[in-house]
Amino acid sequence: MSPTERMPERSKIIPMHAKVHPTAIVAPGAQLGVNVEIGPYSIIGENVVIGDGTKIGAHVVIEGWTTIGKNNRIYTGAIVGNEPQDLKFKGEKSYLTIGDNNIIREYATISRGTEGGGGETRIGNNNLIMSYVHVAHDVQMGSHIVISHGSGIAGHVVIEDRVVIGGLCGIHQFTKIGRMAMIGAHSMITKDVPPYVLVKGNPPKLYGVNIVGMRRNGLSPEVRMEIQRAYKILYRSGLNVSQAIEEMERELPGIEEIDHFLRFLRSAERGICR
Repeated sequence: MSPTERMPERSKIIPMHAKVHPTAIVAPGAQLGVNVEIGPYSIIGENVVIGDGTKIGAHVVIEGWTTIGKNNRIYTGAIVGNEPQDLKFKGEKSYLTIGDNNIIREYATISRGTEGGGGETRIGNNNLIMSYVHVAHDVQMGSHIVISHGSGIAGHVVIEDRVVIGGLCGIHQFTKIGRMAMIGAHSMITKDVPPYVLVKGNPPKLYGVNIVGMRRNGLSPEVRMEIQRAYKILYRSGLNVSQAIEEMERELPGIEEIDHFLRFLRSAERGICR
């Protein structure tokens, strides 16, 4: 029996339908889907799974227990699935899971999870992670998110769907960013950002609701108006958060977006940007 025949089934090198540059290094245990492309000098680790149609540029490193879905594009110099930058990490087995149709631009870094944070970093679908962005351990990202150049997302952050984060922002560990919120460039976020709002600055300041983002994402004029009413109750009525929640429950019942807004406020353990 030849050495190749003795290898485990998942370790039988690279499928003929993958396009791997001669200078790339792909570990025997890596699993590559149909029409995967691996560029020059890239390194793919032993426990990596890459879905159909994903394209990996030059000098990319993908390591650890990392699973990447279909039709992603990862550009030059990105480091994906590296060990967490966390002093509590002791080499335990942990994971990174990335969905489909994401764009990860040049020199971005995305870390695996840690035992203390659930063991897994997760990124959804159709996200744009621009150059030099850092996504730290145990981050939970939804879908259709844009993170602009040079921003740093600290450990354990939760980012809901359709958030936009401007360039050179810092997002503090354990912070949550609500659905369709927009954070302006150069902001430092240390408290939770409610859904649908505009935030900018250090310290951050509220600038109303994200009307343009809500319109682009298909929310009706009626729903947008109700979200504006909820914003005014929370930020313009003089009520504290608990009182504002009670007022919104009375004034704005039965609207899914408002229900989500309320769920977010109830779970805001760090307090919210005011």
